[in-house]
Amino acid sequence: MPNPRTIAIAGSAAGIGALLAAPAVAAAPRTMDVTVTIPRLKVAEYHRPYVAIWVEKDGARAKTVALWYDHDMKGDEGTKWLRDIRQWWRAAGRSMRLPADGITGATRAPGTHKLSFSRAQLGAAAPGTYTLVVEAAREVGGRDLLRIPFTWPAAPGVGGKAVGKTELGSISIAFR
Repeated sequence: MPNPRTIAIAGSAAGIGALLAAPAVAAAPRTMDVTVTIPRLKVAEYHRPYVAIWVEKDGARAKTVALWYDHDMKGDEGTKWLRDIRQWWRAAGRSMRLPADGITGATRAPGTHKLSFSRAQLGAAAPGTYTLVVEAAREVGGRDLLRIPFTWPAAPGVGGKAVGKTELGSISIAFR
């Protein structure tokens, strides 16, 4: 017959081990914050850019996390211009059903826009190397494509940054 003291001590040790491990689990990042800046351009005819934001794993699979376009145009007229976001269109766009719940949003005015994505939204289920890709195209304008590599899981506070040339300003990511 087992000694009740031995069982109690073993149970306490398991409980202490779980408590000590809890801070490590809590410290793992749960969210990636993305800041997208759309610059104010001084041009004769300004149209807000269409923007696609997606995540690639090891340069292969693409998961769209945000898509800003004019989805309220009559007869889905806005969707026909999505192919101008060329890299996104080839990687994920042509196979998507639009508008996509939780992803589709209106075009954004010049300024700074903040987004937050959970691990599930990013498709970052397995540890590895990922890339956040932001592409913008504007009617009677230019195109920008920015890539920010990151490793999952990432340490809280770690991040990355890229700067566009015309249609996108500064893009940054941070984990918390």
